[in-house]
Amino acid sequence: MELTPRWIRDLERLLPIRSQFVVAGNIRDHFLTPLPGGPTVAPLLRCLWTFLSRQEFRFLLVYDPVDGLRPYPNEPATVELATRLFDLKLQDGSMPMSLESLIGIMEKVSTQREARCGLVIDFASRLVRQADHLDAGEHRFYVAAERLSLTANPIVPRGADISTPLGKARFNPILWLVNRPQDMPSWLTLDSARIHALNISYPDYETRSETARILGRLFPGYGEGTAEEQEKYRQLFASNTDGLPLTAMSDIAQLADRQGIAFRDVDDAVQCFKVGVSDNPWKKTYLREKIADAHPFIEERVRGQQQAVTKTIDILMRSVMGLTGAQSRAGGNRPRGVLFFAGPTGVGKTELAKTLTQLIFGDERAYIRFDMSEFAEEHAGARLLGAPPGYIGYDAGGELTNAVRDKPFSVVLFDEIEKAHPRILDKFLQILEDGRLTDGRGDTAYFSEAIIIFTSNLGIYIDDEHGRRIQNVQPGDTYDQVESRVRGAIQDYFKFHLSRPEILNRIGDNIVVFNFIDAAISAQIFSGMLKNIVNRVREEHKIELILSEAVRTQLIILCTRDLSNGGRGIGNQLESSFINPLGRALFRFPLEGRETVTVSAIHEDENRIVSLTLE
Repeated sequence: MELTPRWIRDLERLLPIRSQFVVAGNIRDHFLTPLPGGPTVAPLLRCLWTFLSRQEFRFLLVYDPVDGLRPYPNEPATVELATRLFDLKLQDGSMPMSLESLIGIMEKVSTQREARCGLVIDFASRLVRQADHLDAGEHRFYVAAERLSLTANPIVPRGADISTPLGKARFNPILWLVNRPQDMPSWLTLDSARIHALNISYPDYETRSETARILGRLFPGYGEGTAEEQEKYRQLFASNTDGLPLTAMSDIAQLADRQGIAFRDVDDAVQCFKVGVSDNPWKKTYLREKIADAHPFIEERVRGQQQAVTKTIDILMRSVMGLTGAQSRAGGNRPRGVLFFAGPTGVGKTELAKTLTQLIFGDERAYIRFDMSEFAEEHAGARLLGAPPGYIGYDAGGELTNAVRDKPFSVVLFDEIEKAHPRILDKFLQILEDGRLTDGRGDTAYFSEAIIIFTSNLGIYIDDEHGRRIQNVQPGDTYDQVESRVRGAIQDYFKFHLSRPEILNRIGDNIVVFNFIDAAISAQIFSGMLKNIVNRVREEHKIELILSEAVRTQLIILCTRDLSNGGRGIGNQLESSFINPLGRALFRFPLEGRETVTVSAIHEDENRIVSLTLE
C-alpha cells in the first residue's frame, strides 16, 4: 500500500504552485512515515520533515505563540545554518517573537535561496483570540501574510542542478497548523489563490491495518502466534479502531503492554481504551451463573410475563457470549444488547429494565433512564447530544453522551420511545449500528458495553379507517394474539407513519411483547405491594401492621376490579383506598407503647371517601 499520507502527497504535488498551506483537521495525530529501517508512526512535524528532507530542504523554522521561533530538526549543523541565515538569537533553543517580527521571518523564508527551508506556524488557531474580530496589529499581520502569498515566487537554490527533479523551482512553504479552517480569517484563504487548504482526516482502514502491523509487536504473545493468527488479529485491531486516530492505536498497544492484554484479546484492549474501564463485567464467570438462574430472580419482580422474560433472557445470554450482531462482519461495536419492550401500560416493562440492571451489574444505579415524552420537540435533541458548536451550552455536552461516558457498563432505557420527535429517533441509527455517538463538543460516547432498552405502548390502541382511536388488543386475548397484533402495529408505525423502516431493521427481532395482567397475577402483585406497605410501617414506627381477612378481601376487590392500567393501576388504587386512609388513621391513633396495630374494618361513605378502623 502507499505509506505516504495523502496530505503529504498533496503537498508534494502543490509545492511548485502554492506558497502557503492551511493544514487543518487531525493535525495532532501520528502518521505513517517510511524510514530506511521500515515504516513507523510519527508526529506531524517529523513526518513532514521526513518528506521535505528528501526534497533537499535543509531545515524548518517552527513558530508557536508560547516558545517563539526554533529551528527543526534540533541538530548542531541545522541550528548553526538557520541561525546564520536568519540571524537568530536563540535562548534555550528558541527565540521569543512578536507577530510583527514574524512577518519579517515569513518574508525571509519565502525568498531564501541559499538553502531550501520552510516555516511552520504551530498552534495557529491560538495566534489571535477571535479570527473575525482582529485588532489593528493582528489585521496587519494577516494582510502581510496574504500579500506575501501573492508576491512570493518559486525558488531554485543556488548551485542546484536544474536538470534533476530536485532542482526544479519550488516554493519555500509557509504552513499554518490549525484545528479548523475557520480559526483563520475567512478572507485570507478565500481571496488568495496561492494559499491552499489541506485537510487531514482520520486514518482509513488500510492505514490502520498497516499501523496494526507496526504496533502488534507491543502486545504480549504477539510473536507466539502463527502468521495467519497475527494477520487475523491485525485485521481485528484495524476494524475495531474505526474512527480513532493513530495515536489512539498507539495508546491501546501501550495499554495492552502495561495491562498484560494478549494480542488475541486485542478487542478487549480496544474496548478498555474506549470506555476507560479495564474491568469488564461481561467477561466475568459469575455473570453467566447469575443469568443461568435468572428466571426465578426476574419473575419475583416481574409477575405474569413468562414469555417476555424467557425471550429477554435468551437475548441476554447472546449478549454475554458476545454474539450480538455476529451475522454482520462489523457487528463488534454494536451495543451488547438491544431490547424493545412493547405492551400495555403497567405490566412491568420498566421494572424488567431495572431488574436486568440489578442482575447484570449488581446495582440499579447503573440504570440510565430517559423519558422520551420530554423530547417531543426537535430542538430537545440538543439535550441528548449537546448544542451544536457555537451555540450556548455546546461545551457542556449532552445528557445521554455524558451519562454513557460516566457509566459505560449500564442499561440505558428510553421510555415511551414513540413520544420522541422523529428527528431525534434518527440519532438511534448510529447508536444501534456503530455503537457510538459524538456530542456537540466533539467527544464520543461508546455504547458497545451497554444494553439499550426501548419501551413503548404502541399497538395497544390504533386508529380505525375513520381516524378514531380504538383498542387493538384487550384483556382476555391470548398471548399469541397480543404479540401478533402489537408487532404488526409497531411495524406499521415505523414503516408507514414515520417512514423510517431502517430504525425497525436495526432493532430486528428484539421486540419483546408483554401480555395483559390476569386476575391471578393481579392478586400476586397486590400481595407484594401490601407486603411493602407493612414493611414500611414496621421500619418507620416499629409496629407490626395486621390486616383482618375481611379487610384484605375487600381491598383486593377494590384494587383489582379494573386491570386496564396493569400493576401501576393496582398501586394507584391501593394508594387511594388504603395508604391515604391509613396515614390519616395512624396520625390520630395512639402508637406509643404499642407493638401491633390491626386494621379491623374499611369503610366507604356516600362521597366515596375511605376510612379505616384501627385496634
